[in-house]
Amino acid sequence: MLKVAHLKLTLLVVPLILLYACGGDDITTTNPGPNNPGTNNDWLVDNSLVFDGGPGKDGIPSVDSPRFTKATDVDFLTPNALVLGIRVGNEVRAYPHPILDWHEIVNDDYDNGASIALTYCPLTGTGVGWDRNVDGVKTTFGVSGLLYNTNLMPFDRATDSYWSQLRLDCVNGSNIGERAGIHSFVEMSWETWLAAYPDSDVLNTDTGFSRNYTQYPYGDYRTNHQNIIFPITNDDPRLPRKERVLGVITDEGQKTYPFHPAVDGPDMIVDTLGALPLTIVSDKTRNYMVAFEMTGLELLDESEFPLIVQDADGAKYDVLGNGPSGQLPLPEQFIGYWFAWATFYADIPLYER
Repeated sequence: MLKVAHLKLTLLVVPLILLYACGGDDITTTNPGPNNPGTNNDWLVDNSLVFDGGPGKDGIPSVDSPRFTKATDVDFLTPNALVLGIRVGNEVRAYPHPILDWHEIVNDDYDNGASIALTYCPLTGTGVGWDRNVDGVKTTFGVSGLLYNTNLMPFDRATDSYWSQLRLDCVNGSNIGERAGIHSFVEMSWETWLAAYPDSDVLNTDTGFSRNYTQYPYGDYRTNHQNIIFPITNDDPRLPRKERVLGVITDEGQKTYPFHPAVDGPDMIVDTLGALPLTIVSDKTRNYMVAFEMTGLELLDESEFPLIVQDADGAKYDVLGNGPSGQLPLPEQFIGYWFAWATFYADIPLYER
């Protein structure tokens, strides 16, 4: 049965807007509530469930000229802060949540020619890499200020079309129906990333905007399971709302994987999703979970970290899947709050041991 959660909407939105407004003079706010200004009247979603989050279009500014610091020189992150990491060609980069909480989108370019927008929604805890080449046109993505199912709605600046982050597609505008090309990032704690990739590049606080990147702008939102700021269309009680789970998406469906409740160290799941073979490796203490698109892998002892698995030939691979034989294939995947996966993919399978 469809459920719509309205949890203290007005009282929660106002502090949210004030927190953003305190971040810098460039933030403008509007009255929160339904606001569907799309480029035309055709929507792939029920636009009565599209809400104005308050700061307005580009009021939460994306980072379009990202600057980086060597990991060992970073001094603004606590050990437990989360980062999203990726290897593109020979480049290894991390993007900290404490910056993404304030900017939500980073438009980046890599030496091998890849152009990726890391889209991050603090309200659903989801970080997804999108290819910035859409239908043959290179674009950047910005924060529209709109939310669907309390989730980020980017807009592409080439056509002013509106997208849904968790649907992974364009829902309004001339690109309607286009699916985002996905690049899989791996989420882990800063302490874990630093140990694994001390020579990597890390997005730094020189964003061009004045923000307090040591302050989380949403109060107790991450830990308060009752606090969901905007309506959602499905409230699934199988897990606590804010529990972080890994979701994997294929052409044949989706599935979610929680951390093992009783295992703090390395853990492995071997599974299939449709015809797709999967190996999911996690470590609750190091706060990472990653899926590889293959089986036949063996879990390595924790002492070999950042190497985490080896294949049948004895080749060993790190937490991003890199090894002497190249890169292990990563399916489309990202970590997010349970309620987000459950509301966008109703009745999504949940791996049970």
